Amino acid sequence: MPRPLRVAIVGSGPAGIYAADALLKSEVATEPGVSIDIFERMPAPFGLIRYGVAPDHPRIKGIITALHQVLDKPQIRLFGNVDYGTDIGLDDLRAFYDGVIFATGAMADRALSLPGIDLDGSYGAADFVSWYDGHPDVPRTWPLEAEKVAVLGVGNVALDIARVLAKTADELLPTEIPPNVYEGLKTNRAKEIHVFGRRGPAQAKFSPMELRELDHSPNIEVIVDPEDIDYDEGSIATRRGNKQADMVAKTLENWAIRDTGDRPHKLFLHFFESPVEILGEDGKVVGLRTERTELDGTGNVKGTSTFKTWDVTAVYRAVGYLSDKLPKLPWDIDSGTVPDEGGRVVQESGEHLQSTYVTGWIRRGPVGLIGHTKGDANETVANLLDDYANGRLHTPASPAPEAVDAFLAERDVRFTTWDGWYRLDAAEKALGEPEGRERVKIVEREDMLRASGA
Repeated sequence: MPRPLRVAIVGSGPAGIYAADALLKSEVATEPGVSIDIFERMPAPFGLIRYGVAPDHPRIKGIITALHQVLDKPQIRLFGNVDYGTDIGLDDLRAFYDGVIFATGAMADRALSLPGIDLDGSYGAADFVSWYDGHPDVPRTWPLEAEKVAVLGVGNVALDIARVLAKTADELLPTEIPPNVYEGLKTNRAKEIHVFGRRGPAQAKFSPMELRELDHSPNIEVIVDPEDIDYDEGSIATRRGNKQADMVAKTLENWAIRDTGDRPHKLFLHFFESPVEILGEDGKVVGLRTERTELDGTGNVKGTSTFKTWDVTAVYRAVGYLSDKLPKLPWDIDSGTVPDEGGRVVQESGEHLQSTYVTGWIRRGPVGLIGHTKGDANETVANLLDDYANGRLHTPASPAPEAVDAFLAERDVRFTTWDGWYRLDAAEKALGEPEGRERVKIVEREDMLRASGA
C-alpha cells in the first residue's frame, strides 16, 4: 500500500496554513493521503497575524479562527520553536519529506536611503510593531518621549503605527497587549502624529476600513489639508478602476472639508510631501525635511524644489517589510525573495530546485492583503502535486513521521505542538479573565515554552 505524500511547510502564518489547506483539499489527500508537518521558529503559530497585526484589530485576528480549523486536522502536525537553518536544515528536511514549501513571510524593515536615517529617534516600523505585539525577541521597552512624531508611508502598517501612537494606553488596555506594552504606552508623550506620502490621495495604499477606523477614537482628531486633495488623469483612472482607491479618496475628501474638532491628539495625513532628510543635532532627531511634489499626469509625481521642515523628534519609516535570506536557497537581493516559477524554486542555472517550493511574501514580496495569499498557495501546491503525479519529486530516506521526532530529540530541540498551542492559548485567556479582557499575551519565550508544555 503506498504511503501518504509527506510535505514539510516552513512557516505557520496564513501563507503556510493556506498551503496546508490546499494540500488537504486535493485528490491526493484522499488517495494515498497527505501527511503535513509545519515548522515554526516561534513557540506559537500564526506568524504576522500574531506578531504583525495591531492589537486593536480583533476582526483581522478573527482570521485565526479559520486557520485554527485547518491546523485542527489530524493530517497536520505543528513543530513550534524550531528555527530553519539552525535547528533543522534543507538536507534534513529532504531526508524526511517528498516536498518542502517555504512560507516564511517577512519581519524585517526594508531599507530606506535617507540622510539621517541612523539618528537616535529614527525607527523601523517592524521593530515597533514587534514591540507592541509582544514579540519575544525584541526589547521589552520602547522610547516614547517625542511629542511630535513623523510616520513615513501610506500603507496599513503606517496607519497602525500612527493609531497606536495617537491612542492612549487605556484605550488599548482592553486588547491583548502585555503588561510591559501597557506600561510603556502610559509614558507616551505623542500629541501630534504626521503621516507623510510622496504621492496623492488616489495612490494611498490604505484599506478603506482601516482608514475610517482612525476617526473612531475619542482621542484622535484626523486632519487632512484641502490642498492635498488633487488628482490628475492617472489618478482619476485609478479611482475608476479600483473601488478601494476610490473609497479611500472619498474618505480623505470628507475629512479635508470638515472643521477641525477638539480631540486632544492630532493625526495629520499629508500628501505630496517626499522625505529628503531626517535632521539631527547631537545624534538625535530634531526634524524632517520634505520636498513638495506634484502629479505628472500619470499618477506619478515630480519634485517642485519647494522644501519644508517639520518640527518632529521621532521618525518611523513604514515603507515595507523585507524577508530574511533562507540558507541553502537561491536569493534575489533586490526584491528580497526566492526566485521561482509558479512556486517552484528556480536556481541560478535556471533549473528548478527539486522538491522545493515557496509561497506568500517570501515568494512575491511583502505586498497585498492576507486574502491574496490564498491564491498564491493554491498555485504553489498545484505545481507540487503536478511534480508528484509526474514522478519529479525526490524520494526521502526516512519518510516515517516518528523519524522527525527522533531527529529533534537527538538535537535537543525543545519544540511546541498544536496541543501545546491550546495550552498556551488557555494560559493567555486565563491571564485576561480577571481584568475582563479576552487574553493577555505572554511575551517571554521561556514562559511561552513552559505554558505550551514544550
